[in-house]
Order: sequence, then C-alpha cells, then structure tokens
Amino acid sequence: MKILVTGAAGFIGFYLANMLAKKGYSVVGIDNLNNHNYSDLKIARLKESGIEDGKIKTGEKLISQKHPGYSFIKLDIRDMSSMSDLFKEESFDYVCHLAALAGIRNSIKQPHSYVESNINGFLNILEASREFHVKDLCFASSSSIYGLNNSVPFSTADKTDSPVSIYAATKKADELMAHTYSHLYGIRCTAMRFFTVYGPWGRPDMAYFSFVKDIFDGREIDVYNNGQLKRDFTYIDDVIIVIEKVIYSSLEKNNKLDREESIDGSGSVPFKVYNIGNSSPVLLQNFIEIIEDILDKKARKNYLSMQAGDVLVTWADIEETTKDFAYLPSTTVREGMRKFIIWYRDFYNIH
Repeated sequence: MKILVTGAAGFIGFYLANMLAKKGYSVVGIDNLNNHNYSDLKIARLKESGIEDGKIKTGEKLISQKHPGYSFIKLDIRDMSSMSDLFKEESFDYVCHLAALAGIRNSIKQPHSYVESNINGFLNILEASREFHVKDLCFASSSSIYGLNNSVPFSTADKTDSPVSIYAATKKADELMAHTYSHLYGIRCTAMRFFTVYGPWGRPDMAYFSFVKDIFDGREIDVYNNGQLKRDFTYIDDVIIVIEKVIYSSLEKNNKLDREESIDGSGSVPFKVYNIGNSSPVLLQNFIEIIEDILDKKARKNYLSMQAGDVLVTWADIEETTKDFAYLPSTTVREGMRKFIIWYRDFYNIH
C-alpha cells in the first residue's frame, strides 16, 4: 500500500510518515523545505527520519536509512507539473495532505502566500488525485475554521461561515473544494480539524514553544488577552494514532465512514469532517503555570490585549471521532509539556 504524505518535514507530517513506514506501509513524503516554519528544524526532522542531511536537490528521491519503505522528495505542491509527474510515477493508493502555511497572525500579514499554498496547492493535489485515480484522501483542516462560533464545544455540525483570519478562510476553502471533488469524482475525502497540536519536534512559532524558549532565555513572554484565552491542547501522539485509523478505515473494504447527504437530496457525497482535539481546554494562564512548574522557573510576563485573528476559546467535540475510531486522547497537558521540555533540552543542548 503506497501512501503520499505531503508536508513530510513538517511537525505532524514528520511523525506520520515515520509511523506509517514503521508499520510497513510504502510511504513517499514530500516537502518544499521553505523557511516559513524554520527550515533548519525541518532538515533535523528529516535527519531523524533517516534522510541524509546534505544538500537536498529538488526532485531527487532519497531513501530513509532507518525505514527502507520511506522515501523523501523535495517538491512544492504549488507546482502542478511536478505534482502530475509525481502521481503518474508513484501510483499512490492513498494521499494524506498535511502541507500548508500555518499560523494565524502571519496569514493576516501575508494573505497572498497563504492562498497560493493552502488553496492553490491543495487544488493541485485534488487535480492530481482525480487525474491519476486516487480514490482516498485525508487532509489537514483546523479548529480555526470555527471562527466566531459561540457554541462550545465546537461540533462538526456547527456552521463555519465566520472565519477571523486568512488562514482559517483558506482551510474553509479547502473543505469546500474537497467536498466538490468528492461529489464530482467520487474521491473519498476526510477533513481533520486539528486543535492546537503540540509536542517534541513541534513548530517554533506556536505559543508553547516560544514560551519555553523565552523562559529559558530569560525574556518576557507575550501573554495575549491577559491570559484569559482557552486552548484545547492536543498531544502529537494522540493525533498520529487517530490519523492512522482514518487512513486504515478508508482502505478497509467495509469502512465505517458515513457519507454526507447532499444538500439537494440527489444522493450522497463521500466526504466527512472530524474534530481531532483533546476536548479539555486549558486557560492560558494555567498553561503558563504548568510550564513554570515543570521548569521550576517563573516567567516574566508581558500582558497584551486580544490580537486580530484570535478567538477566546477552542474546544473540540470529539464524540463522532471517538465513535468511529475509538479515539480516546490520553495525554494530559502536564505530561505532554514535560515530554516536550525534555526534548527541547536535549535538542538545544540545555542542561
């Protein structure tokens, strides 16, 4: 079974590609290794995956020294010609699309880049899947898609028509495009709305990473809305387990993914949305206290007002995810942050 993982040098893609390869799947990972989310860390993730860390040439296929079933190619999803050639050459059975520009505040500053990568790039993946008859695809959506929704916890049945950032708008567009391709071409698409995924090898632009870094460095941490935000922090191991179940379920002959009824009543569409969160939001102020306790060091706090694009709370209703995949996130925020800080000390050689 051959699976494409886009964004394979990114945080979630790195974990997923390695886990699938360990389980015996044939995995092709692609990433453009851009500078948006710290390219040095991307290279380090690839090295951890057994991919040589010398100069990686665009289009060159590198085989992992740790997992012979895993190969990596430096490619950009925005290049339709490259995507078409890749799909033609590899004949994928399944696609897991995780490549994207992430980050709410950056999306407000760089809207064109986000649209080009997250919308046009995903359209290229959908088109290549159509052209080369890939019938099963899952992709990363986001909790940010709920926007100004005031009903908590967030349910996949809630309307998502009020995004408050360009990033959220691109993810909404991705879901709409996937639904369209499911309807027109029968591609089974599963949207995974991730809620604040964190852990070792994570993204340096995320708050938990920058908090730890700044506390270690003795700098002030920026605390938005005076610490009165709640986030549904979801540990990476819990996320990867459920993604593998999504993939396996799609590939089963009698899979249990329900088909969404079409609006006009003309039939059903093989499209499904799941929340992937911890369903246990933590107040930002309390989250910082957990970090301080683990580090045994007080943070110097710079309290700031609410930022453009932010929401007060994220909270996942995971009832349907649990029903379909026996999804039971088990990592507490304290335990997850303890593991992250152990990794952080080792990776950055802090003793």
